[in-house]
This record gives sequence, structure tokens and C-alpha cells, in this order.
Amino acid sequence: MRARITLSLALLLMVFTLSVIADEQQKLSFRHDVLPVLSKAGCNGGGCHGALSGKGGFRLSLNAYDPVIDHYNITRENRGRRIEFFDPARSLFVTKPTAAVRHKGGKVLHENSEAYRILIRWIQQGAPGPSENDPTIERLEFERILPQLRKGQTQQLSVRAFFNDGTERDVTRWARFTSTDATVAEVDEASGLVKVIGHGQGAVTAWYSGQIALARITSPWPSNVPDKMYSQSPSRNVIDDAVLSQLRRLNLKPSPRSSDSEFIRRIHLDVVGMLPTAEVTRAFLKDTSETKRDALIESLLAQPEFVDYWTYRLSDLFLISGRKLRPDALKSYYQWLRGEMEKGTPWDQLVQQVVSAKGDTMKNGATNFYSVHQDPETMAENVSQAFMSLSINCAKCHNHPLEKWTNDQYYSFANLFARVRAKGWGGGARSGNGARTLFVADRGDLIQPRTGRAQLPAPLDGQAIEIDSTEDRREVLASWLTSPQNPYFTRSIANRIWANFFGRGIVEPVDDLRVSNPASNGPLLKAISAHLVEQSYDLKALMRLILRSETYQRTSAPLPENMEDQKYFSRYYPRRLMAEVLQDAITSVTRIPPKYDKITLASKYELSDKEKEAAHREAIAELANSHREETRKLQEKFHGDRQRALEELAERHAGEAAKLEDQIVEMKRMAGEAAEQHKKELREREEALLSAHRSALNQLAKNHRESMVGLIARHD
Repeated sequence: MRARITLSLALLLMVFTLSVIADEQQKLSFRHDVLPVLSKAGCNGGGCHGALSGKGGFRLSLNAYDPVIDHYNITRENRGRRIEFFDPARSLFVTKPTAAVRHKGGKVLHENSEAYRILIRWIQQGAPGPSENDPTIERLEFERILPQLRKGQTQQLSVRAFFNDGTERDVTRWARFTSTDATVAEVDEASGLVKVIGHGQGAVTAWYSGQIALARITSPWPSNVPDKMYSQSPSRNVIDDAVLSQLRRLNLKPSPRSSDSEFIRRIHLDVVGMLPTAEVTRAFLKDTSETKRDALIESLLAQPEFVDYWTYRLSDLFLISGRKLRPDALKSYYQWLRGEMEKGTPWDQLVQQVVSAKGDTMKNGATNFYSVHQDPETMAENVSQAFMSLSINCAKCHNHPLEKWTNDQYYSFANLFARVRAKGWGGGARSGNGARTLFVADRGDLIQPRTGRAQLPAPLDGQAIEIDSTEDRREVLASWLTSPQNPYFTRSIANRIWANFFGRGIVEPVDDLRVSNPASNGPLLKAISAHLVEQSYDLKALMRLILRSETYQRTSAPLPENMEDQKYFSRYYPRRLMAEVLQDAITSVTRIPPKYDKITLASKYELSDKEKEAAHREAIAELANSHREETRKLQEKFHGDRQRALEELAERHAGEAAKLEDQIVEMKRMAGEAAEQHKKELREREEALLSAHRSALNQLAKNHRESMVGLIARHD
């Protein structure tokens, strides 16, 4: 016992002595010096010790999201065997990454590197852990970014971190760099050296201690476009201003206006999901007024088919799907959304109704949003994805590797839904007839697994709610969510609406508004978002702004000066049609009436009451068979639906075509028989006429001969 105490005292004395010696050097921070070294080396990445179960019996939190656990595992786990205070260079913590001791990950640290020296000095200083007094990073910024770079040029980027205690430091060496568009620029992940390899506007992100910074890299095209081209290009609103400004910087020439025939087809498909009729097209092409395009826009926005089409489009966001809902509940949900679209309910009010919905699912269709998924985590994920285009799913297990959202923020956000209950839940949303009564309990919280206690309920980047409060937490969320101060809400729906008309979002994918996925034209997204707020979230007002712009009305035919443009809107981009729109278009062209085994978005055929009821039932059935179970990656489903639609259409039309071909063969046969009969009759009539003609001529000749004989006889 005495020997053990003596050894412990000796160790303490040694640590104290090392600490005193190290005090002469700069104090190192485990949080801001040691962990960045591990992150830079990839030690806490998902493929190494940052994996859920770690590697080789050693686990670190993914990308250093939990410094406390990391410090414990490094210094104290397994009786502290990874640290040697007597001889820091012999610590497993450094001999493993330098491969001095067998390491499955190979050599990731060199003995003569600054990273190695930091780890040794930290051990010499006593391996101090994270402290509540550690300064926190407020922001990360790039320094001295050149406004433009030509293809082939390089630039060394530098990054500075700014802390809440007023200090700052250059963290370029410890930051990780990635390029958001490898066709424009590539970056050395370790050094931050950028090389431009193409044309356009890309971005480079820097990651350091959970913070992200973004640097824009602009590389103009080498086209010879006169500057007056941009000043003379027509501009009708803020959309054209923002687009032309970027085209000028990138040296891209805008395409001219589309023809009237191109425009009328495009706008019908985009606004009401159907082709224009021949009568409407002829009238529009014949019209010579300068305001005819604006008049057509207003006409389409007022059509009932507009309500049908956009109800169906937005059904994706609201997860209106029969795979999770019974038919009656599905019908209630769909009819609620259609009614709100028909009334023109502003987007913020519509979302507020959904987020704070409660009551009978048959009487208040909006409550079915919570019937699709009945756990608070998935509710939180769906709300975030659908109405803010933010995927927070990764933060459920650890800090988000591509965003700023932390594990604690995830559970704070999910705890907003912890008290949502319903009479009838527990047996699945499709159990029974689907009738549920949604209510909010006055107690109950979601436990954060990592800490074993509940996080204070709070919106993302929002003010926390007292955990003992009995108010409906979702009402606080709905108020924060739809506030203009929440930039994600407005940008999300504005970007989705834009994508419907252009085939791609200003941010792409449309449901990914993370900082590391920047907009192709930031001022443009900001402008249309501001317009939506100014118009009190009237979606039609935003659509009107887009449809009236010269940007939307440009031709899709590329010019030599913009042929490579795929995302800066110098021209209109041809795109695939949605499966349901494609079906209606094919039906319109072939004139083969559709069978109602698919939803008809806006049929132009006159239907009887019985047919309308059948169509309605089958429309609900189509929704029932849809895959709207999650808001993530909704765009991907259209490819499968389109393929399925084309296959089914091809099969159906092949059958109809075969029948039609048989009919044509029969008609040809009948026509051939009729033609032969007609020819026979013509020949008989011709022969009769010829016979009559010959008879007449013969009689005339006989009479003439008799007359001549008589005349000669008289003269004789």
C-alpha cells in the first residue's frame, strides 16, 4: 500500500513538474489545438475511430463533436494506457498515428510535423481537458479572396477563427477544405491551395472545430460578349436584374426571348400541368397585343386546373400517402390541402395549420401530417426537411458532419414534438378506419441518449422553452418557423417554386439548404425570398413574378456564348416532365381517353358524373399507392414514376394501337372492296356511254348517207 501511495505521489509530482515547465510555453487547448489535429489527420472520421463502434478498441466522437468523451477516452480509458507522462513520445496516443507501433490506419502523423509537436507539448503540459471557460468560436472567415480567377490560375486560401473573448487566430493549417463544384475549381484538402480548372462560379468550404466558412470562386467564360449586351437586355423585375448581373460577371450571353408557340406550351405545362388546346394556341398566336403574355399568365393562375396541379405537387411535402394512411384519412388530408389551395391561403398560414394541427383527423385533415410518422424524432425531421429544406437526420447520433447542427440541437428540436399524442395511435396509422384524435399532453419529454436527460425544447437557432411549461410547444415552433427572421423557411419554398419552373433550383438539390451547398445565384434567391415576404407569402404572387420575368421567357435554344451554362439561367433549360403530366400530354396528343388507373391532374375531357366519381376514387387510389413516406429525396421518386408511367402508357397504347391497326386493316379491306365495286360501276357506265355514243354516231352516219344518196339522185 505504502509503495502504491509513493508511486502515485511521484506521478503527481512528475505531472506538476512537467506542467510548470510547460507553463513557460503557450498553453494548449484540448478543444482548439489537440482536437483539430486529430480531425485534420482523419482520426475521428467515420471511417476511423469516429465510427459508431470505433476502431481497434478506441473510439472518438465523430469530427470531435463531444470533447469531454474524447478527453476521457484518450487520457483515462483502459487505465490511461494511451498517455505516458514520463515520456510523452512513448505514448500510444502518438506512437500509433506515427506507426512507431503497429497501426491498422497506417502512418498519419510525422515526427517532424507541427501536429506531432502539438500533441507532445499537450502531454507535457499535463494533457489538460476541455473547460467551460474555453473560448468558443463565433465565426470562421476566409481572407483575401480574389474577385476573379482565370482557368489555370491558383490561389492559396487562408482562414481565421474569431472567438467570443475577442481573440483570433490563423487556422489554415488545421482546417479541412472541400470544393462544392469540382468542374470549376479543385482544392488541396490539406493546404487550401485552389486551382481553377473550368468556368463558372464554384465555392470552397473550410471546416474547423465545427464551424464552416465559404469562399466563392468566380471564373468567367472567355467569350467576347460586349458589355452593352447586358445593359441593353430587357429587364422586367428583380429576377432579371440579379440574373443579368451574374451573367455579366461570368461573361455569359443571355438567349433571346422565346417564340409565342414555345412560350404557350411551356407555361401551360408549368402552371397547370397540361398542354394548351389547339383553339387556345391559335387565338394566342393570332393576338398581336403586347400584353398577351401577361394576360395568359393571369388566366392560367385563375384556372381550376391550377389548383389541381399544385395540390398534387405540394402533396409531396405534406406526405399525403396511402401507404401510411387509410383511405378516409387520406381523402380528408387531400381535400384539406386542395381547399386551402383553392382559397389561396398564404404559405405561412398553411404551414402553421399543419405544424400546430390537432383534433379529429377526419374533420381537420391537416392533423394527418402527424399520423404518417408518430415518433417525435421523425416528426422533427419531416418538419425540418419539408418546410426549411434542412436535413438534420445525421445530428441524431452525432454533430452533423456537413452542417452546424449539433446532437444537442437535434434533441432540443425533437423535444418540441414529445407531447404530441393521439387517441388510436400505437397500432399503425393504417389500423382501423384511420380516425384519430390528435391532442397535446401537458407533460412528457424526449430523452437525449448521450446525456440521459431531456434537452430544453427549442427551435433550431431559436430561443429555448421552459421545460415545465404546459403550453403547446408546436405553437412556439410554428411562430418561429414562419417568421421572416427564419431565413430557411422562405428560401425553402421560394427555391422549390423556382425549381418547378426551371427544372432546377437556385440551390440544388432543392431540399438541401445547408451552408456547404451554396446557391448558384445568392442575390437571386434573396430577391425572390424578399418578394415572397413582401407579398405576405402569397405563392401566386411569387409565381407571377417568375413567369413575367424575361429570364423565364427566354428561349431554350442555346447560343455559342452560353452553350455550357447549366445553372446560371442564361437560357431556359429543357427538362423531363412529371410522370402524371407526361401521361396527360400523351393522352392529349393520341386522343386515346385515359383509363382512370392513374390520377388525372387536369383532364380536358368532358366526363359524366359517374366517370367523375370513378376518376376521383382512382385519384385517391393513386395517392394511396404513392411513396410519400419521407420528405427526403422526393425528386428521386419522379424518375421511377416517370419510367413506370411510360412503361404502363406504352403497354396501354400498344394495345390501343394494335386495336387501331386491326381497325385500319379492316377499313382498308372495306375501302378496297368499295373501290373495286366503284371501279366496276365506272367501267359499266363508261361502256354504256361509249355504246350509246357509238350508236348515236352510227345512226347519224346512216342518216347522213341516206341524205347524200337522195340529194345526188335528185340532181341526176
